[in-house]
Amino acid sequence: MIQECTTAARKSIVVKSVEKQYRTLQNLKLHALTHTGEKPYRCDICEKRYRTHRHLELHLLAHSGEKPHRCNVCEKQYRTLQNLKLHALTHTGEKSYLCDICEKRYGTRGQLKIHLLSHTGEKPYKCKCCDKRFMTSYSVTRHMVVHSNEKPHRCKFCEKSFTYLNNAKTHMKLHTNKKTYICYVCDKLFNTARELKHHAVLHEDNIFFQCEICERRFRRPGYLKQHLAVHQD
Repeated sequence: MIQECTTAARKSIVVKSVEKQYRTLQNLKLHALTHTGEKPYRCDICEKRYRTHRHLELHLLAHSGEKPHRCNVCEKQYRTLQNLKLHALTHTGEKSYLCDICEKRYGTRGQLKIHLLSHTGEKPYKCKCCDKRFMTSYSVTRHMVVHSNEKPHRCKFCEKSFTYLNNAKTHMKLHTNKKTYICYVCDKLFNTARELKHHAVLHEDNIFFQCEICERRFRRPGYLKQHLAVHQD
């Protein structure tokens, strides 16, 4: 039996106008909490509250520091299997979700959803300090560190500090020379996903940046820019 829900509160689930449907009554009850705002499961350590016991269990891993799911390529560890699966896409390059507007591809439905905002121009999340707007709540949280002037992430090798953890990790790879991103065409290794993406253009067919003066073609816009200086002499 399909259980029905409207955007009214949980007591009104018998209303005929259907917005969402669920296969079980239990799933409908869990969904109803999103309308009532009820969070019955509380963390005894920090008093944060959650809608389900499963969400509370995942949160408790943050206090224990436990990360039981390990990547077999680069040995990074994650608290949940879902996060590990998302990370694995950075190694395989798999992108199953296609944007119908510009035909760009993404590894997850969530990434595609965020990308679609770039076509609408919508930025629903606003910074409370400077009124700057963002596409995701995560981007706002990440941005807020700029206003605090804190640099909590320190390099283990040279004591340089960084505002963001990813920047610190990228920097530390310069000390270890650890390259975990592999090109599956030529097997070349790179320190970051950005470097790999930049390199991957070399293997793509029919992607060229052409000089309008002499019609010479280049793989990267930077190379074309350097070449244009020849015509200016």
